[in-house]
Amino acid sequence: MDSLARILSRPLNKPYRTRDLNLSEAPHLDTSGHISFPPSDIENPKNWTTLRRWQITACTILLVINATFASSAPSGCIRSISSHFAVSEVAAGLTVTLFLLGYVAGPLVFAPLSEFYGRRWVFYVTFSLYLAFNFLCAFAPNFGALLVGRFLTGTFVSAPLSNGPGVLADLWNPLERGNAMASFSAFVYIGPALGPVISGFMELEKDWRWSFYVILWLGAISAALMLTIPETYAPVLLLRKARRLRAAGYSDVRAAVEDDDRTLVGVYKVALTRPWIILFDPISFLCAVYMSVVYTLVYMLFVIYPIVFQQRRGWNAGVGALPLLGTAIGAMFGAFMVVYDTRRRRMKIESGHAQMEDMEPEDRLPLAMVGGVGFPLTMFWFAWSAEYDKVHWIVPTLAGALLSTSLLLIFVAYTNYIVDTYLTYAASAVAANTIARSACGAAAPLFTQQMFDALGVGPGGSLIGGCATLLAVIPFMFWKYGKVIRKRSRFAAVDEKKVKREQDVERSAPDMAVQVPTELDMPSVARSRSSSLA
Repeated sequence: MDSLARILSRPLNKPYRTRDLNLSEAPHLDTSGHISFPPSDIENPKNWTTLRRWQITACTILLVINATFASSAPSGCIRSISSHFAVSEVAAGLTVTLFLLGYVAGPLVFAPLSEFYGRRWVFYVTFSLYLAFNFLCAFAPNFGALLVGRFLTGTFVSAPLSNGPGVLADLWNPLERGNAMASFSAFVYIGPALGPVISGFMELEKDWRWSFYVILWLGAISAALMLTIPETYAPVLLLRKARRLRAAGYSDVRAAVEDDDRTLVGVYKVALTRPWIILFDPISFLCAVYMSVVYTLVYMLFVIYPIVFQQRRGWNAGVGALPLLGTAIGAMFGAFMVVYDTRRRRMKIESGHAQMEDMEPEDRLPLAMVGGVGFPLTMFWFAWSAEYDKVHWIVPTLAGALLSTSLLLIFVAYTNYIVDTYLTYAASAVAANTIARSACGAAAPLFTQQMFDALGVGPGGSLIGGCATLLAVIPFMFWKYGKVIRKRSRFAAVDEKKVKREQDVERSAPDMAVQVPTELDMPSVARSRSSSLA
């Protein structure tokens, strides 16, 4: 009963009671004199129990599943929408395109709001509006109303999609965040894969409106669980802590945000300009190009799979969408690879072979290298096995599953790489990336059918595989030159103390290369450093 009371009580779902906090201890201040979290402070979300942090992570991921499932669900009932409203199938595809364009508009609005008011209320307001406008979609009286509803629902549900990684950063340290981000990214892929499958079977027995009924049911369940998410944004929590301490008699205590002289207008001036500036920073730009290709392909698959399994093999709308479940399984396999990689790094740290503070953003890139090589290989495999109907259906399905694994590894590695590279400006960098890839993904339903009708599945897929081959060099380039690029960037974070320490080591021990352990005993970051010292 105490746990239930804690969730439903006025202290905003935090895993502690405010009245039980010890206010007699002197406030903990940082070097600039502002209030900060002392070690083991229960008010710091990173110090909450692992179970509680995973519960919040799971609820956040559930909101993201709503976004990704709803984005692709109409692709399984395009024909039904086209027939009902007497529009072409290309026009019916706008139900997906406008939803994804909402992904472009949403982060520009809701990311600044989350930094000003915190994560929690942005989730509450935007998701409630998402549910409300889904009723407009489900009961749309005409095609125009459906398109308006789809754009607005995409805009409002983009808040969990863009702010979700921020919640993970609030809760987990950089090493632990790998597992949480793997789960987050896996469901970014699983949600779109489930959408066409469920809507395809709904179209066989019902009509297109039932796909939106399912979206509403899923949203209602998610909204109930969303109410258990507490505030996790550290600056907002520290602001509340400072106000509480001033009320307790510490009149000079202030939070950092109180001295920043921030206004909502000022925050938006930065938010509407900085992402575009960071977008053209070398690392941000190349990551955006790569992830835009990945995201475009994800939404192209919802057109390619019906071409391969329905148009060519004659399967119905429900059964013809089932091979998409292979992409969901592939995404889960990719998530397990990320979890294994995180576990391997943790064991090295615990054994003393590496230090947490010595981790570099480039340490995230080996997964991107594996995914970058796997992307073109599996794309060629899928394209040419799907080109011929005499090839058993399991062959292109397996290729699609491993393709999804490769795409997830790229997505997770680059998302973490962007966050670790830009740190202070991570929200703007992620927003820039989200805008670029969502805009490209929005165009996918409008040209994919025509592209594959003109080229065929094999040549069309080979064109994508060729682009992936050219892009595969990017993670290897960042692995070798990423640190140099970051040093020259206006926005990328570089640990000056770490750089100075390395320079001192080089000056004091120029022959250290012969003293380092063998490569089998070193973490990846040490291998790169030993080669540079040599």
